[in-house]
Amino acid sequence: MREIVIGVISGIISGMGMGGGTILITFLVCFLGVNQLVAQASNIIFFVPTSIIATIVNIKNHRLKWKVAIPLTVAGVIGAIAGAIIANKINVNILRKCFAIFIILIAIYQAICWYRKYIKKP
Repeated sequence: MREIVIGVISGIISGMGMGGGTILITFLVCFLGVNQLVAQASNIIFFVPTSIIATIVNIKNHRLKWKVAIPLTVAGVIGAIAGAIIANKINVNILRKCFAIFIILIAIYQAICWYRKYIKKP
């Protein structure tokens, strides 16, 4: 049952374009005790259908800029291949720490953006 709830929450966040995979990996590792590499691989399987659906919806709503999307997609595929190779060569504990640092940096960035927008208005 927890897997279904985690999947629904991650799917909603992913469909909104906010990185549902980050939530998915965190929940899998922290709440279900899944190995970091397995969680990241599961995220890729999860990502493919959710990104296809989100892409279809955004194409229908004319929100996709092809001149931006195509180079990003090509670069993303190359980066994904490199990242998968690197992830398989790194110790899982180091990978987990890198992921934690990544999440912390995102949180700090979001807090700074929120502060600039709502507290320190220009």
